[in-house]
Amino acid sequence: MADMTSFREAVTAWAAGGPGGDLARGLASELAEQLPVRTAVLLEGPSDVNAVNALAASHGRDLAAEGVCVLAMGGAMSVGRFAQFFGPPGLGLRLTGLCDERERDYYVRGWERAGADQQDFFVCAVDLEDELIRALGVDLVKELIRVEGDLRPLETFLRQPAQRNRTAQQQLRRFFGTKKGRKIHYGRVLVEALTPDRVPPPLSGLFAIL
Repeated sequence: MADMTSFREAVTAWAAGGPGGDLARGLASELAEQLPVRTAVLLEGPSDVNAVNALAASHGRDLAAEGVCVLAMGGAMSVGRFAQFFGPPGLGLRLTGLCDERERDYYVRGWERAGADQQDFFVCAVDLEDELIRALGVDLVKELIRVEGDLRPLETFLRQPAQRNRTAQQQLRRFFGTKKGRKIHYGRVLVEALTPDRVPPPLSGLFAIL
């Protein structure tokens, strides 16, 4: 039975290239029609995917059932290839996405080369974690860290000399990247703590067009 997971796996196999690339591309095309898929949300990594899926769930939405493919590309430098495949030169899907400020140019060029420069993507001032920390406030984020059982690791981290000249927001952002899987976990935790009036503009803009 066709599902969005199978579609994502086929697209990822196609993007990886190799001997099975053409077969994977053909399978992805078939699945896109069967499901059907109407929109591709191109994200840099799994922490962004976790945050987007958590926000969808909090709004009672099933993006896969709505024909929206939320995909982690494994880095913003891959956006050109994925935009070509999903966009007008390939499957003809609507493109959107979310990126860090430093990755904006990759998305601009990828959209232009795919002939999708009239379609919107959304930019975080630094990155998504920074947007979420600012939206929630430092005190609430620290409380969430305590609830998740990570207060002691945070306190140890904050005692490091390198953290002394950073703001509290910068420290928290750095902390989320200090352990494998922590950014992914807190992508969900922080989003689930948002109230409707606190959703950061890049995320609210993205969901407004999905």
